[in-house]
Amino acid sequence: MVLNYIWIAFFLIAFCIALVRLVFMGDTEVFPAIMNSTFDTSRTAFEISLGLTGVLSLWLGIMKIGEKGGVVNVLARVLSPVFSRLFPDIPKGHPVTGSIFMNVAANMLGLDNAATPLGLKAMEQLQELNPKKDTATNPMIMFLVLNTSGLTLIPVSIMVYRAQLGAAQPTDVFVPILLATFCSTVAGIIVTSLYQRINLLNRTMLLTLGGLSLAVATIIWGFSAMDKAQMNVVSTSVANILLMLIIVVFILAGMRKKVNVYDAFIEGAKDGFSTAVRIIPYLVAILVGIGVFRASGA
Repeated sequence: MVLNYIWIAFFLIAFCIALVRLVFMGDTEVFPAIMNSTFDTSRTAFEISLGLTGVLSLWLGIMKIGEKGGVVNVLARVLSPVFSRLFPDIPKGHPVTGSIFMNVAANMLGLDNAATPLGLKAMEQLQELNPKKDTATNPMIMFLVLNTSGLTLIPVSIMVYRAQLGAAQPTDVFVPILLATFCSTVAGIIVTSLYQRINLLNRTMLLTLGGLSLAVATIIWGFSAMDKAQMNVVSTSVANILLMLIIVVFILAGMRKKVNVYDAFIEGAKDGFSTAVRIIPYLVAILVGIGVFRASGA
C-alpha cells in the first residue's frame, strides 16, 4: 500500500512542479523532457531485465543442481543454529536458508552478478512461506536488511569497475568498503532484531558476531601487509576461485546423488528466464516513476 502512494506521488508531484516551471518560469522543455523520460526509462527497464536473463538462468541453474544434489539442504542444516535465531519464522532446515546463505556469500565476495539471482530466488522462496502475500514478513525484512547492508569482504566488482575507468589505485576502497559494510550490517541486524523482538544476547549469536568481527579484523590485517598490486591479484583470485569451487562442488554433489546434472541445470535455467520476464513490469513501473520525478526537476 505504501509503495502505491509513493508511485502515485512521483507522478502528481512531477506534474505540479512541471506546471509551475512552465507557467511561472517559462520552461517549455519540461513536459517534453518528462515524456521522453517515460520512453527512455521503460526501455532501460527492459534492457536491465534482458541483461539479467543470462545471469539469472546461469545461477538458478546451478542452484537447482545444488538443491537436487542435497548441498542446499546441508547448508540449511549447518546454518540452522544461527539462522533459526535471525529468522525464527522460517521452518528449521527449509531450503530457503541455503539460498539466503548463498546470496550473503556472493555479496561478501563482491560478486553482484551472482548475488542478484540468488537474492531473487531466496525472496521467491520466502514469499511461498508468506501467509499474507501482499505484506512483507519478518524474515523478508531481515533478509532485505542483510542484502542491502551488503557486508563485503572482498569488493571484486567495485575494484574491477575502478580499474576499467582508469583509477590510479583500484584497491584504495578495500578497507573503507569493508568497514562501512560491516558496520551497516551489524547496525541493520541490531535495529531489525530490536523491532522484531529477536534476542541477540545468546551464545550462538554472540559467537557468530564475535567471529565475524575477528574475521574482518584478520582480513584487514592481512591485506594491509600487501602492496596495491598484490592486494588486487589476491582478492580477485580468491573470490573467483571460491565461486568456481562452489559450482564444482554442486556438480560433484549432483553426480554423487546420481542426478542428471545437465537436465537439472536446464530446469533451473528455465526458472531464471521466467523470473527475468516476471520482474519486467515492476522495473518499468518504478523506473518510469523515478524518471518522471527527476525530469520534472522535483
